Amino acid sequence: MSQQPSKKLRILLLLPTRTYRATDFLNAALKLDVEVAVASEKPATTAELSPRDTLMLDFRNPTVATQTIVEFAETHPIAAVIGVDDDTTMLATTASTALGLPHNPISSAKATRDKYLLRQALEKNGVPVPNYRRFSIQDDVKKISTQINFPCVIKPLSLSASRGVIRADNPTEFTEAFHRITTLLNRVKESRNINNDSFQYLLVEDYIPGIEVALEGILLKGELKTLALFDKPDPLEGPFFEETLYITPSRLSKEIQDELHIATAETSDALGLQHGPVHAELRYNEQGAHLIEIAARTIGGLCSRTLRFGTGISLEELVIRHAIGQPVQIFSREKQAAGVMMIPVPKMGILGEVRGRKKARNVNGIEEVNITIPIGEEIVPLPEGDKYLGFIFARAETPEAVEATLREAHRFLEFVIL
Repeated sequence: MSQQPSKKLRILLLLPTRTYRATDFLNAALKLDVEVAVASEKPATTAELSPRDTLMLDFRNPTVATQTIVEFAETHPIAAVIGVDDDTTMLATTASTALGLPHNPISSAKATRDKYLLRQALEKNGVPVPNYRRFSIQDDVKKISTQINFPCVIKPLSLSASRGVIRADNPTEFTEAFHRITTLLNRVKESRNINNDSFQYLLVEDYIPGIEVALEGILLKGELKTLALFDKPDPLEGPFFEETLYITPSRLSKEIQDELHIATAETSDALGLQHGPVHAELRYNEQGAHLIEIAARTIGGLCSRTLRFGTGISLEELVIRHAIGQPVQIFSREKQAAGVMMIPVPKMGILGEVRGRKKARNVNGIEEVNITIPIGEEIVPLPEGDKYLGFIFARAETPEAVEATLREAHRFLEFVIL
């Protein structure tokens, strides 16, 4: 009697139409020979890659979307639900819960999606946090400015990538920043047709000085495995916090790196995070390591392309391996240094032309120059903007060489903004 061929495992990828991550995740799934179902808010997010099964879901309504996923899974069994960015974190968690798949507690996922809930949860569980308060966008700004410390940082509760984050050093700057962020929130809420309480509030907290890093990790039954620690060589002191360079491995001492790992592990434990990727932003100063933010997802944009593990395994492949129950403890980042420059938007306008791409690509050590905004599209700088002009990737023997390579390539690029 002939043996029946074993069925492929199927994963459900939650891919918003705006994400940069579709191609990398789908390529990783193809390499692992797992079947992929794709869920998005609109059709044809990945039409060119032709996944056999597709779902249309409202990511803003996890309850209804989860029921759709459960019904789909009755005839198309799912081994893992993977959210690729902030917009899909909650749905990935609620769907995994409903399907009985490994997952983080829903309350933990919520805390990573709301900066005020995050601070509350950490404070409650004994993790040091800066002085913080939440204010309604309807509150009296002048009155608030007499109740807080300076310098401070004002943040939306749920936007990511430093969007809407502004430092204020005095009451005048605070008032201007408060109004500016309120305008941004109202615009985002209207454009996305969002009815979310988080858009009615701002978080104000003491400014934490020091160097800033990003930690990429994965939780294995609650234990944090650090996959990479990125230095951010450009100072992030405000008034806006536009990230540019990410370089790994870190040039910080082993003692400091250990402190940053411990701070991220303690934060994950305090929140109840147990499973899957985490991306943390931290600062370090003479008082030690300070958690700024943590997300239950991988690094954003195309930045994951800096990371390779084992014999060329991508971060996306590592995440899928873990999600379907394969061991990942043995994989470590390659020894070669790597980095990315997220190309900043210098001013508002229409992108008319990009010059110097060939020269930038020809810089020794450059692997890719990827301009992600089409010619003719409007570009908006931080704090209102939510896109970079593109990404430059480099590899070299040392972090210092990677940084120099990225800066040299960037100098060749000229952006004509109309």
